[in-house]
Amino acid sequence: MRLAIFSDVHGNLLALHAVLTDIQARGGVDGYRVLGDLAALGYDPIMVLRRLVTLPNIHFVRGNTDRYLVTGERPPPSVDDVRNNPDLAETYAEVAANFAWTHGCLTPTLWLDWLAGLPLEHRETLPDGTRMLCVHAAPGRDDGDGIAPATSDAVLARLVAGCEADLVCVGHTHWPLERRVNAVHVVNVGSISNPHHRDLRASYVIITADETSYRIEFHRVAYNTQAVIDAIREIGYPSADYLISFFAGQRSTILDEE
Repeated sequence: MRLAIFSDVHGNLLALHAVLTDIQARGGVDGYRVLGDLAALGYDPIMVLRRLVTLPNIHFVRGNTDRYLVTGERPPPSVDDVRNNPDLAETYAEVAANFAWTHGCLTPTLWLDWLAGLPLEHRETLPDGTRMLCVHAAPGRDDGDGIAPATSDAVLARLVAGCEADLVCVGHTHWPLERRVNAVHVVNVGSISNPHHRDLRASYVIITADETSYRIEFHRVAYNTQAVIDAIREIGYPSADYLISFFAGQRSTILDEE
C-alpha cells in the first residue's frame, strides 16, 4: 500500500502538476490524502480543485483557509487590531482582497458548497494496524500555531494528547518535519505552494505500508516558480506583491535547518 500525502496547495496548479508528475515517476500510489488549504491564496483555485477531485482513492480534510472562504472568517489582523494599531491597515486590506478574489472566483460554481462539506479530520488504519490521523494543523484543529521545527516537545505533547492515533499527519506551517512524542509519530508533510522556507520546491510525503510496518519518504519537487509569478501578475491578482513574495523566497519564517 502506497499513499501520497500533501497539503497547502493554495490554488497553485503548476506546483500541483509537478508533484503529481513526480508521484507517477516514482511508480504511482494507491491513494491520496490531502490535508487542506486547497484554493485560497493562489492564482488558479478552480482548476486546482477540478484536478484534485479526479485523483483515485482520495480523501480530503479542511484547512483554515478553506473554512475562511465558506464562513467569511479571516485570519488576523481583525478590525479591532487595526483600530488599536493603524500600521496593520495595509495587511488587513491585503488579506481581505486575497480572500475576496478567491471567493469571487468560486461563487458562480458549486465549489464553495463542496468546501463546506470537508471534514476536520480523516482517520484510517494502515495494514500493520497503525492508527493514522490526517488533519490540517493539529489534532482537533484546522488553525493555530500548528507544528513547526520550533515547536517544543512539551507543546507537541499537548497538541497530540488524546488524539487516539499512532501516526499524525499535518500541514499548515509549510515546514516538513518528522517528530516522535509519547509514542505518537508526527509528520508534517510541508506544503505544495506558498513556501515559508528558502527551499522553494513543493514538498510532499509517500507512505509505504504493509502488514509488518510503514515507511515515510519525504520528497521535494522543483517547478517553474517564475511562471507562477508571471501568472499572478497576468491575471491582475490583488496584492500581487504579497503572493509573489512566497515564490521569491522572501517568506522564510525561521532560519533554515537544511
